[in-house]
Amino acid sequence: METTVQSPETPKLSAKDLVTDQEVRWCPGCGDYSILKQVQTVLPELGLKREEIVFISGIGCSSRFPYYMETFGMHSIHGRATAVASGLKATRPELSVWIITGDGDSLSIGGNHLIHLLRRNLDVNVLLFNNEIYGLTKGQYSPTSPVGQVTKSTPMGSLDHPFNPLALCLGASGTFIARSMDRDPVHLRTMLTRANAHKGTSLLEIYQNCNVFNDGAFEVFTEKASKKMETVFLEQGKPLVFGENADKGIRLDGFTPRVVNLADYSANELWIHDENDLGKATLLVRFFDDPKQEGHLPRPFGVFYEEKRNCYEDDLAAQIAQAIAEKGEGDLDALIRGRNVWTIA
Repeated sequence: METTVQSPETPKLSAKDLVTDQEVRWCPGCGDYSILKQVQTVLPELGLKREEIVFISGIGCSSRFPYYMETFGMHSIHGRATAVASGLKATRPELSVWIITGDGDSLSIGGNHLIHLLRRNLDVNVLLFNNEIYGLTKGQYSPTSPVGQVTKSTPMGSLDHPFNPLALCLGASGTFIARSMDRDPVHLRTMLTRANAHKGTSLLEIYQNCNVFNDGAFEVFTEKASKKMETVFLEQGKPLVFGENADKGIRLDGFTPRVVNLADYSANELWIHDENDLGKATLLVRFFDDPKQEGHLPRPFGVFYEEKRNCYEDDLAAQIAQAIAEKGEGDLDALIRGRNVWTIA
């Protein structure tokens, strides 16, 4: 997302400038509060004016987000925030467009729209709040709920195999794939900044705790007692190291990732992270084991993959300019009065 540099006469925004007069209507303790705070903290550093920023959401708890941002915004319809944002970006490419969505909104009714946004690669930012539950409608299982999850709509446990969101998004040719969590504000701010800097569709999955209907879903990744053993943080050009004392690493055995002890291998023998390596990213998004499973791999956080590719709105503008240069401005009235008509008997 390209940013504009404010002139010396333009006062720099503060986080308070982005707070609205609307009462925040999330449950006390909801992870959405943290995400809102980090977005309001990061945006002033991007050199944008409030009127240059737009937040578009679908339906769900996360989709109240535009009400709480003192910018332009739209609370659209279920699963269609991506379609609305695509139209806006195509016609107003200079705007900084942010899509706020949840695991139900984007991966169920909105799944088809999400994959086409990713393949088209419009220059927008998608923040996918994943809490593995439907919170707004009071606790039904979602496309990311694990097998066996007991909810109001699956009282004997879910039978559905859950989506792996980042594997889906990478498979749809996403050009920026990343993951963070609500309970690591420093990392989340870094990922928000990276997502904004990407020219193209950035997809940031954020693990977000629903403390009412699915409390502790990501506890193993967020709590001090288990975090170091269960997570690996990706840094460009650095080996994949984790563990209580940073004494474990990931090593590739052919195409198979293995957990090894650093007492047996040097850092140079480990998997070195490369954000531009599609093959390695394809393996990384599959680090999706059940933490209770013996011998499981740690869950990665950070930027999995980034590539440069033309943005849809730029190619669209070039195509329109070419058509005008070759054929002149179009005439809508003439088109409507044209001979390409159909008669329905």
